Amino acid sequence: MHATADPRPAVQLEDLGYEVAGRVILSGLTLRSSARRIGVVGRNGSGKSTLARLLAGLLVPSRGTLRVEGIEVHADRKAALATVGILFQNPEHQIIFPRVQEEIAFGLRQQGRSKSEAAAEALRVLALFDKAGWKDAPIQSLSQGQKHLVCMMAVLAMRPRLLILDEPFAGLDIPTKMQLGRYLDRCATRLLHISHDPADLRGYDEVHWLDRGRLVASGAADLVLPRFTADMIRQGGLDDLSQLSD
Repeated sequence: MHATADPRPAVQLEDLGYEVAGRVILSGLTLRSSARRIGVVGRNGSGKSTLARLLAGLLVPSRGTLRVEGIEVHADRKAALATVGILFQNPEHQIIFPRVQEEIAFGLRQQGRSKSEAAAEALRVLALFDKAGWKDAPIQSLSQGQKHLVCMMAVLAMRPRLLILDEPFAGLDIPTKMQLGRYLDRCATRLLHISHDPADLRGYDEVHWLDRGRLVASGAADLVLPRFTADMIRQGGLDDLSQLSD
């Protein structure tokens, strides 16, 4: 018998909603995708980072369902550790240990590896990225871009089936963004990249536009991103900075 492909979408949201103290952050999100490179674009405050944390299983939906590779990641944390990884905008919010090898080994220990196994795998990952010399480097001696790379190595060492990027390039200069982008291009893991900058998502298989907590458009990057850009330019001509939230 020939094995059949898994019919389930890799990422599946069904009428997903999230609220905090009665305030609606996300509402009615339905999305099904098995694309290798998935983009989510939206203005700051549109709910993108909340969506990233939901997809990583760090938050529990208020309503609806969310599955990654068939797993309800918020309900099964052990399975989530083997399924989803996330890179945050600020590496300082992710880094725990003072030295590079320790940081990379930490997630592997969380997955149940022994101390010696985790240390050996951390060295293998460093060598794979041609960074074996970073083994004992103090984290605080690294540049911002180098810290982002350490976080990337630490997450990829855990071999997630989906890597969520929550605006990890924000605030980085162009050469650093280009270099980190090349590392991601070499990555075989499925990516879900969340950004307010359409340039980050050019060439992605599909893009989903999030606005005020709702999905307003989904499709090929070369169709959705020009519409998003045109609307951002239109909104830039307004004075919505004067509007106070209720």
